[in-house]
Amino acid sequence: MFLARSVVALTALIATVGLTAPADAATEPPRPAFYEAPATLPAGNGTVIRSETLTFLLDPGHVNQVAFTTKRVLYTSTTRTGARVAVSGTVMVPTAPWVGLGKRPVIGYAVGTQGMADKCAPSRQFSEGIEYEGLFIQGLLTRGYAIAMTDYEGLGTAGIHTYMDREAQGRAVLDMVRAAQRLGVGLASDSPVGLQGYSQGGGAAAAAVELAPTYAPELRIKGASVGAVPADQYAVAKNLDGSFYAEFLFYATRGLAASYGIDPKATFNDAGDVVMDEIEGHCVTDLFVNSGKKFTDLTTTGQSAAQAFAVEPYTSIIAAQRIGDRKPAVPVLVTHSALDDVIPYSVGKAMAKRWCAKGANVYFSTNLNATHLGGMLATSSEMYAFFEARFAGLPQFSNCWAL
Repeated sequence: MFLARSVVALTALIATVGLTAPADAATEPPRPAFYEAPATLPAGNGTVIRSETLTFLLDPGHVNQVAFTTKRVLYTSTTRTGARVAVSGTVMVPTAPWVGLGKRPVIGYAVGTQGMADKCAPSRQFSEGIEYEGLFIQGLLTRGYAIAMTDYEGLGTAGIHTYMDREAQGRAVLDMVRAAQRLGVGLASDSPVGLQGYSQGGGAAAAAVELAPTYAPELRIKGASVGAVPADQYAVAKNLDGSFYAEFLFYATRGLAASYGIDPKATFNDAGDVVMDEIEGHCVTDLFVNSGKKFTDLTTTGQSAAQAFAVEPYTSIIAAQRIGDRKPAVPVLVTHSALDDVIPYSVGKAMAKRWCAKGANVYFSTNLNATHLGGMLATSSEMYAFFEARFAGLPQFSNCWAL
């Protein structure tokens, strides 16, 4: 999730480089043909369906198009229910030879909140607008790491984006790494792997590191860096309901309802139905549209988000999204700002403690950077040292004893 100040900062950045934000978020342009899945999907997870060269607009001078080989990819994955699905994403590989130990590492980079509309997909934003995650992957690319960045299920491709679905997001991240290794851009099936994400991406990367031992055991994952993880969505919903960031709560409600085959309109009144319809055309730049809106004004029974999620079918759905109940098999860096105003600090710390109780190697790092955006900046700086140590084969010393 990405808060108001980040949008302000990104708006300033957009103005600086001469780009423009999406014009009418409620109007979804036609989906490019690249993102349409074939009638029959090829076998396997992480199988490349098609790829094409991607114009990578991270900087106004387009210098990065010389420094990196960048591909837009459509690949196979599996939904929460086990159905085959096509997912899109981006692979970036530095053109300079890898000079570190062993083979070039690849980072399975789980993006933060983009929105619900297909036009918001990072693999489109890199060439059609501006992708804010580009500001944070630059440091990874300059260290020689390859990037495998999924758009997630239903973002860019057909269907509704299954926003905040733990299994769908985790599987999409792991299968994106598989696809990158099979793309023929200099990566190998035994390339060392790191997982990185913040906010929605933190949840996706954390889910991926939990799922990896059973879903993708062949991947040589060396560690995961996760920040501001929405590990307890009930607590997050209580915090977001009626807040400036209420838009993200509506994303989660719509995305989980889609994943579980529930009609969200059974819960909402006419005004709520309008919100559920409109957000399908929204990107993160449309944060202001639903700022301050409350579930109590939008539900048929006047329930708050906490009350609505405390009864079925939502109770079981929310419980199934909890992260921290499955032991990661590799070292994990967990970062969170004590001043986070979107994902409560207590949520991230409680997740780390659950992992610690299961014997995982966890280092929990608290920072005092103001707001959710500030926490993102702190996480991006810590992840560099974390991955350098993991890829060099150095151990992580857990601080579980201090939690």
